[in-house]
Amino acid sequence: MAGGSGDRRDIQPGSTARGRTYDMAYIGIFAVVIAVCSWISIPAAVPFTLQTFAVFLAVILLGGKRGTLSVLVYILIGAIGIPVFSGFRGGIGVLLHNTGGYIAGFLLSALIMWAAEELLGRKLWVQAISMILGLAACYAVGTVWFMFVYIRSTGAVGVMTVLGWCVIPFIIPDAVKIMLALMLGNVLRKPLAGIIS
Repeated sequence: MAGGSGDRRDIQPGSTARGRTYDMAYIGIFAVVIAVCSWISIPAAVPFTLQTFAVFLAVILLGGKRGTLSVLVYILIGAIGIPVFSGFRGGIGVLLHNTGGYIAGFLLSALIMWAAEELLGRKLWVQAISMILGLAACYAVGTVWFMFVYIRSTGAVGVMTVLGWCVIPFIIPDAVKIMLALMLGNVLRKPLAGIIS
């Protein structure tokens, strides 16, 4: 069953020069997918976007290494000024803004999924737990950074206030994104194994 076993042969990074070229192409494609999902947003203190869904989907489909690299590429191209972040924004200033920690948190989420894959394989339950842990880590890093920037630029703010702005409204939508990424990723992984291999 897709995602039901620890089989890691289906979508693995290439070992040949041709394979490495394909790896770079897939990483680039998913960096674009993450960017497109970031543009689908609802404005808020922290915008509601589909970035989290795209990050999780990238790791499920590409595997830990390539999925994580696609997130890193997305962040780097945004940092140099290409408008790939929510609201069609780009530049290092976005990462240094109070919501920048959540963008950096996407990379931590992918790293956690990669580590879980390396340790426990690509079983469905491993992916589910690693996504939950990754999301929690993203929330933690993002919230700490939000508070740091907000306190420096505006003034004191309570932890519960920031959680009310930046975390609590996102819990249910992000849980839905996890379920969608888990289902879609594992449905697509086997059919795409011959293409993304």
